[in-house]
Amino acid sequence: MKVGIAARTARPEVRDRETGSGDWSLRAGYGLGFLTLISAFNYLDRSLLGLALPAIKAEMHLTDTALGLVSGIAFLLFYSLLGVPIAWLSDHGNRRNIIAAGFVFWSLMTMLTGWVANLWQLVLVRFLMGAGEACSLAPSNSVISDLFRKERRPLALSLFGTASSIAFMLFFPALGIVGDAHGWRRMFVIAGLPGILLAPVFVLTVREPARTSVPPSAKPGEPKGILAAVRILLSSRAYLYLLLASTLMGMNVFAASTWTPTFLQRVHHLTMGEVASVVGVIKGGCGLAGVLVGGIAIDRVISRSPRWRWMIPGLSCLALVPVELTFLLANAPPIWLFAFAASSFLTLVHQGPLFALVMEVAASRMRAVAIAVLVLCSGLFGQAIGPLAVGMLDDRLAPTLGGGAIRYSLLILVVTAALAGAAILMAGRQLGGLRQRSSEIAEGSGGAVPRQ
Repeated sequence: MKVGIAARTARPEVRDRETGSGDWSLRAGYGLGFLTLISAFNYLDRSLLGLALPAIKAEMHLTDTALGLVSGIAFLLFYSLLGVPIAWLSDHGNRRNIIAAGFVFWSLMTMLTGWVANLWQLVLVRFLMGAGEACSLAPSNSVISDLFRKERRPLALSLFGTASSIAFMLFFPALGIVGDAHGWRRMFVIAGLPGILLAPVFVLTVREPARTSVPPSAKPGEPKGILAAVRILLSSRAYLYLLLASTLMGMNVFAASTWTPTFLQRVHHLTMGEVASVVGVIKGGCGLAGVLVGGIAIDRVISRSPRWRWMIPGLSCLALVPVELTFLLANAPPIWLFAFAASSFLTLVHQGPLFALVMEVAASRMRAVAIAVLVLCSGLFGQAIGPLAVGMLDDRLAPTLGGGAIRYSLLILVVTAALAGAAILMAGRQLGGLRQRSSEIAEGSGGAVPRQ
C-alpha cells in the first residue's frame, strides 16, 4: 500500500528519522504521560453516564431505548463526524493546542450535565461533549507516533491505552461514592473540574513534536486534502480489515461500558457505589494489566517474529468469547467476578497494537486522519449501534424476562469480539504477505507498490 511505503522511500533522511533512536527520553515520557492523563479524563467523562443511567431513568421516566440513544448516538454523532476534519487540522497544524482546547470544552460540558432538566438538554450536552472529545484521540496518537519509532510504538500506544483503566481504577470509584452521597448531578460537576485546571498546564509544559516523515508527493492533478487522504487509506486491504475490527470492538467496548453498571444493578443487585467499586477496581486494574501485558509482550517478541504484532491482539479478541459468556450467564459471585476480571484483562489488549498497525500503514501526515476514520466508523457504526441495540433488545425482552433480559441483550459482546478477532488476523495476513516485497521496494529495488 502506497502510504507508509511512500513516506519511507521518498528521502533517505526521512527513513533514518523514522527508525532512529531517542525513545523514552524525559520529554517523550512526560508527553506520553500527560496525554494518557488527558485521555483518562476523556474516558471518565463519557463513561459516567453509564453509572448514572438508573438514577436518570428514575428521575426523568425514560425507557432503556431512550437511554441507549443518549449514551450512544447523542454523544458519538459529533464525536465521530468532527473527528475527521479535526484530525486533518491536526495533521497540518499544532496538535497540542487542539488537544488542550478540546479538553477544556468537554470538561465544561461534563459539568453542565449536572444541571440538565430533561432528555433534550441531556442530548444537547452529550452532542457538545462529543465535539470536544473528538479533539483528543486522533491527535494524541499522531503526537505519540512522532515521539517513538516504529518498533517502540506498540508499547508506547499500549501505555497510552491504559487511560481507560486508570479512569476506572482511580477516578470511577471516587465519583461513585460522590454519586451515592450527593447524587448523580454533583458527580458530573466535580468530574469536569480537573480538565479546566490541567489544560493550561499541558500547553505550558508539553511541546509540539517534529513530524517523523514528510507527506507523500501527490500525482499531477490529484486532489489534496481530507478526501484524498481517506481515498488513499481506503485503498489498503489491511487498513480496511483494521477499520472493521475497530468498529466491532467499538460496539463491544462501549456497549459494555454503558450497560455493565446497569447489568450489575439489575441482575446482581449492587448499589451505585458498589458498582463503581467493582467496575473501578476490577475493570481498571485488570484492564491496565491487559494493556501493559499486550504491549510489553509485542515489544519483547517482535524481533523474533513480526507476526506477533497482529497475533496477540487478534487472539485476545477471540479469547473474549467464552469469557463474556461466562460473565453474562453465571450466577455465583466467584465465577462471574473472575470472568469479569478476565474480560477486563482481554478487552483492551488489542487497542495499542491495533493503533500501531494503523500507524504503520499511514504516512506521518495521514496518521491523525487514519485514526479519525477508525473513530468515525467505530462511533457511527460501532459505539452508537452497540448501546442502542442493547437498549432496544432489552425493551423487547423485558416483558418476558424482566430485569434478567439484559443478560441476553449483552450477548452482542460475544459476537462482536469473535468477528473483530478474525478481522485483525486477516489484516495481519495482508501485512505479512507483503512484508518482503515492501522491504525490497523500500531498498530501491523498483517495481509497482503492492496493494495492502
